[in-house]
Amino acid sequence: MLIPHDTRIALDMVVDLVNTAPESEELDRLADVEALYGFVRDHDVSGVGTLTARDLAGVQTVRSRFAGVFEAPDAHAAAMLVNEIVAEAGTTPQLTDHDGYDWHVHYFAPGASVGDHLAADGGMALAFIVVAGEQERLRRCEAPDCGRAFVDLSRNRSRRYCDSRTCGNRLHVAAYRARRKEAAG
Repeated sequence: MLIPHDTRIALDMVVDLVNTAPESEELDRLADVEALYGFVRDHDVSGVGTLTARDLAGVQTVRSRFAGVFEAPDAHAAAMLVNEIVAEAGTTPQLTDHDGYDWHVHYFAPGASVGDHLAADGGMALAFIVVAGEQERLRRCEAPDCGRAFVDLSRNRSRRYCDSRTCGNRLHVAAYRARRKEAAG
């Protein structure tokens, strides 16, 4: 699956945003404005000025809506959610080549809040996946104690874990030990 660079960056941002939500006993990794500044900085979100508690609430709402797309049972349900997210963000596509990046499309309106900015760009990246008939690539980790979001970009859509070095290896080692114990017993 060929994904344009700016869409890939937006998909990575969506996944990282969804994964800031608290899972079971974890803390919310986007609990305050300072954490939002860190998220914006880490994802090189352009055109962001002073952030407020209102911006934080807006981004947390977008996070929840993006998570809903990952939970959608089928492409039709995912499309409905993406359409709502993108429409509410007030998308205004425009070509730009700022900060050393080659030409790419921004979907947010000039002066948009950070929540609308993330909703527009992330929503359009998710729309790209749904339009390509690849909604099933929007997944949750199958590790029993994880559930983090990821986009399966493997050629054969076989990725099961958010990170093969952590969740994948941990489960493979556990299965190996169980097999050895059974064989020895």
